Amino acid sequence: MYRVFEALDELVAIVEEARTVPMTAGCVVPRSDVLDLLDELRDALPGELDDAQDVLDERDTLISNAREQSDRLITGAENDSESMLAHARAEADRILAESKARADRMIDEATGNANAIVGDATDEAQRLEHSAAREYEAVTGRARAEAGRVVEAGNSSYEKSVADGIAEQQRLVSESEVVAAAKSEAERIVDAAHAESDRLRGDCDIYVDDKLADFEEILTGTLRSVNRGRQQLRTGAGVHDYVEYPHGVDAEPQRGPAQMAG
Repeated sequence: MYRVFEALDELVAIVEEARTVPMTAGCVVPRSDVLDLLDELRDALPGELDDAQDVLDERDTLISNAREQSDRLITGAENDSESMLAHARAEADRILAESKARADRMIDEATGNANAIVGDATDEAQRLEHSAAREYEAVTGRARAEAGRVVEAGNSSYEKSVADGIAEQQRLVSESEVVAAAKSEAERIVDAAHAESDRLRGDCDIYVDDKLADFEEILTGTLRSVNRGRQQLRTGAGVHDYVEYPHGVDAEPQRGPAQMAG
């Protein structure tokens, strides 16, 4: 390769040192010397240049083959992409269907529990109402008014219990809207719904138990008032002849003036 540059330098020196042709821009060079140097250049050039020329000659064929290979790869990639997309869509539809089915089952179970709680509360309230009505028929005077107030309080408590149960049922039914978000968090919704159902069941039991306890306390006070009225009726106490209970119904009665005179 060094001989190539050396021959080129000699050619440049021959041209620079050649005699010029008068009245022209040309010059006279020794033909044999120049041809010898050109032959040396041809021989000194590496064979890779011929290979490079062959590559250039076959450039169109190589580009065509590369394009065909690229088209095949692109077509295969598009087919694989469409197949993967179809599989992903089918999997997403399956997950969504399973999540919706689970949510529907949870809503049905919660609705059934709420209906059972409301039914039990209604039956208990009706039983208490009938009991209060029987007590109301047995008392007179102040006991009648007290019994009426107790019945009215029982009706209010019953209506409030039913209204609360219906509102809770509607709230549980409205939770079906969470199905729209079940695509990405179906498992979390299932766990949360179970926990919420247990909590609601416990809250309803506590609420009904508290209401029944309040109603029992009211009925107990009413029975005490009725007992006091009946005791007064049995002893025949009047305006000047009566029995006092200064310390409650169970205390020792004190005689009125007429009884002490007797």
